[in-house]
Amino acid sequence: MKQVVVEELSSPGCHICKHFEEFWRSIEKDWPNVQYRNVNVITPEGQELASKHMIMASPGIILNGELWSTGGFHKEKFVQKLRELSEE
Repeated sequence: MKQVVVEELSSPGCHICKHFEEFWRSIEKDWPNVQYRNVNVITPEGQELASKHMIMASPGIILNGELWSTGGFHKEKFVQKLRELSEE
């Protein structure tokens, strides 16, 4: 399996961000090849990511350095994309 990096750009008080992180924690045991990072948008690194990927809504979900979604997520599509990236 290929290594995959998931970066979640989150903002304080964002309930969708919290929901995504809880979802990830519920499936992470099935994805030993995936490295997850939560980056807060109010940090310098978060500001840089938001600017680089033109993220205007939280959460911004970045997979292997490419923006996958902003402002929400679809569980099945996320898992499908992890599957694809793991096999490439």
